[in-house]
Amino acid sequence: MGTQHTYRVIVRGTFDGLSEESRTRLLADVDAHGLTAMQFTEEGSLAYDRTLKHFSYRLVVVSDAADGDEMAGALAEDRVETALKELGHAHGPLRSTVTDLDTMKINYKR
Repeated sequence: MGTQHTYRVIVRGTFDGLSEESRTRLLADVDAHGLTAMQFTEEGSLAYDRTLKHFSYRLVVVSDAADGDEMAGALAEDRVETALKELGHAHGPLRSTVTDLDTMKINYKR
């Protein structure tokens, strides 16, 4: 096991073929899943709107630095896949954007 890096991953997707039960549950909770509720957490933070078309998950993933961004993205997508399956929400393909917090440069104002 090598050096561990912390990654922030945004996983995006589209709801696809939602059942009426899923639609009802998602709409009942829509206010709790808006833009202001998004946070990067290990469990993931789901965001969507009333159209129930697109969604995003924000996650924190800790992974071997040697495995790189691609592995962090794959781990995050797997977590999202599992979470959506457990909730019973159908979706299309997932895509992720990964930021390695350990290599991110911060420009401080002087």
